[in-house]
Amino acid sequence: MFSDKKKQEPDLTKEQNKIAQGSTFKGDIESQGSFRIEGTLEGTIKTQGKIVVGKSGVVNGEIECDSADFEGVFKGKLHAKSLLILRSKAQIEGEVFVDQLSVEPGAIFNATCTMKSAVKSLTSDDKKTKQKEQSA
Repeated sequence: MFSDKKKQEPDLTKEQNKIAQGSTFKGDIESQGSFRIEGTLEGTIKTQGKIVVGKSGVVNGEIECDSADFEGVFKGKLHAKSLLILRSKAQIEGEVFVDQLSVEPGAIFNATCTMKSAVKSLTSDDKKTKQKEQSA
């Protein structure tokens, strides 16, 4: 009759927040949900979801997110845990820390970029194969 199953917490990273075109937000935002920014944000935004900055979007400050997709303007420090996509109209300045980066032709990327990646160590067999290829 009654279930012992615990209630599952909703996945709030799928919730969509929006800063609309013509809006200006100054301050810090923390959320579990994703964001779409078409207006102006001055401050810090931290989310476990994705951030999309549209063509009219402008962000001055710091972003911490899972992934980001830019068509607009960003100045500041950006931490994306997985993928950062820069569309052809994107303009990025500052510091970027990311796992994967995709840049379309036309995007402006004037930033120092640190990419996290798993460095594959060469085993002794791989080293021998590589040495043979170089000596041939």
